[in-house]
Amino acid sequence: MLSERASLKRLKLSNFKLNCLLEITQAINENLSTSELLIRYAKILCTDLNLGKVTILSKVYNWEILLEEGFSFPNSNLNQLVCEYLSRYTEIQPLNAVNEETLNSFDIVIPVFHKDRPFAYVLLGDIDEDREGISPTIKHLRFIQTITNIILVAIENKRLYKETLEKEALKKELELASKMQSMLIPSNENLPRTNKINFSAYYNPHSEVGGDYYDVIELNSKEFGFCIADVSGKGISAAILMSNFQANLRALFTSGISLKELIKKLNTTVMRNANGEKFITIFIGKYNVETRILKYINAGHNPPVHHSFNNDTITYLTHGAIGLGMFETIPTIAEGEVLISPGDKILCYTDGLVEAENIYHSEFGTIPIEASLSIEAPMETTIDNLMQNLMQFTQGVPLFDDITIVGIEFQ
Repeated sequence: MLSERASLKRLKLSNFKLNCLLEITQAINENLSTSELLIRYAKILCTDLNLGKVTILSKVYNWEILLEEGFSFPNSNLNQLVCEYLSRYTEIQPLNAVNEETLNSFDIVIPVFHKDRPFAYVLLGDIDEDREGISPTIKHLRFIQTITNIILVAIENKRLYKETLEKEALKKELELASKMQSMLIPSNENLPRTNKINFSAYYNPHSEVGGDYYDVIELNSKEFGFCIADVSGKGISAAILMSNFQANLRALFTSGISLKELIKKLNTTVMRNANGEKFITIFIGKYNVETRILKYINAGHNPPVHHSFNNDTITYLTHGAIGLGMFETIPTIAEGEVLISPGDKILCYTDGLVEAENIYHSEFGTIPIEASLSIEAPMETTIDNLMQNLMQFTQGVPLFDDITIVGIEFQ
């Protein structure tokens, strides 16, 4: 008779476990939410198995409380608690030897791994064999561990799948942003090339979208405006700020506005849009093909290199001001002026070029720029040779910033 009752009890317990596994598997297949899966998990442990305390600590970037039943788990110092006490556990074990007040409220720890990485710890407490229902004795802990692993791995996979979808969506958005940004930046083939002035350019964003910008504007039949600019920082926020900056510069840059007034207006625009969190360095110039006078302002940008054809000398165009967006009002603005001779060249660039490093952490610098300008060759060839020299210099070291070059040769 006792044997028959024991057999019925074991059968009942086996059916219970099978039904639980079936219920959880169906819930996962039905793609129920994480909160719904946790509710069903808590019911099995707390209602069906009469566990008094259940807490799940889960990690995505930092450790956090995923579930707590029957115990208010302190939310502070979770990373330290896991690192000092729980990280030593690699399999289901009692917690009775842990000298930590919060953990002493629990009896069992179940570590959960995903691809050899611990991403959750389940803490069980108040295991009482005298309560009604199916007793959560030690012999049932393997079943609890199985349910726990199924639930938490499913939740982790849901998170990873959602993260993958978000990354794919972001990738598509970046590709679209890259296409839109490329429409704002003139292509090298469409730059002005006349019998008095030739422009050439090279543009290579570090990622899908960049924070560099250049432009060439034919202001009238006699004057050309041009600029090269760089936003502090990288990524989408830098690209958005630069796109907005391009629109404002195009609207403001006319033959009738002075460069000083233009810089003041652009500074106001950057301050309004960036809220002081970013700034823009820019070199902006206006060249008159009849007077052969180049007027420019360098607002915190890398000084362009001017090679004089007549005396084979190199000068750097440094007159200007601080970067845009650093202060609400720019303290002083100095306008530079250069008389250009036939055969002169100017090469403008962003810091991604000169700060590129080789395997010895040495920077490319400006000496190769000076050397390339001293060689008699078309500007497109000069830029191509300069980039070849850069690739040889870096020896495969990845570039960490956008690279933009604008070259001008005067006839």
